[in-house]
Amino acid sequence: MKTNFLQETEFKKVVGRKGNFNIVEYVKDVSVTPSRVVAEYYAGAMNVRRRQVAVEMKDSEVIVQTGAMQWTAGNVQAATNIKGAGDLAKKMISASVTKESAIKPKYMGSGLLVLEPTYKHLILIDMANWLDGIVMDDGLFLACDATIDLKTVARSTLSSAVLGNEGLFNTMLYGPGTAVLESPVPASELVLVSLENDTLKVDGNYAIAWSKSLKFTVEKTTKTLIGSAASGEGLVNVYSGTGSVLMAPIL
Repeated sequence: MKTNFLQETEFKKVVGRKGNFNIVEYVKDVSVTPSRVVAEYYAGAMNVRRRQVAVEMKDSEVIVQTGAMQWTAGNVQAATNIKGAGDLAKKMISASVTKESAIKPKYMGSGLLVLEPTYKHLILIDMANWLDGIVMDDGLFLACDATIDLKTVARSTLSSAVLGNEGLFNTMLYGPGTAVLESPVPASELVLVSLENDTLKVDGNYAIAWSKSLKFTVEKTTKTLIGSAASGEGLVNVYSGTGSVLMAPIL
């Protein structure tokens, strides 16, 4: 199997590589109609560009979000990530409490797997930097090596779910390999905060992913509700312990 898809041109660049995963970005979209030229020109100038994930399969297995595959080349076969009736029931329950699809296709073999283009920002995550697992907001997961387990985890406290406006459950990735997230902001704007027996307080839902080892609670900014109301801040999301937090501070 041969293809020129990953060859860079004046208009297409490979802007990220990790493991078998490549991020292809269309620096300038020249396949537009005359009526769209001006809009596409300014979109590109503001970094609003199409991006795609291309996975170089080498006798490997990859799990992707439902409906994300665009095309494959070579000896690449599709299956599901369901291991049996019990596993299906478990995944259906997990899907009912998160916004993630229950059944995610698994692709196996050798060749090239290309995912659908998106205008979102694609972030490559090396799970070696998240040994305890990474918990993320719903809708961020796009793809990962099949060596990574996808799980649904519950909030550690009721206050973090009800008052934190984050829901009762989240998707967690755990295990070795590479994962791809669809981020609302580029990697250059993400803020990584590493905690070591420390505390991070965030006013708002700016944290998009965090270490499973961290405790997440919701607290008042001052000792009393009246004081919190007077300060104009009210409640804050609190991450405490040892681990890391990824924030998108300009959402």
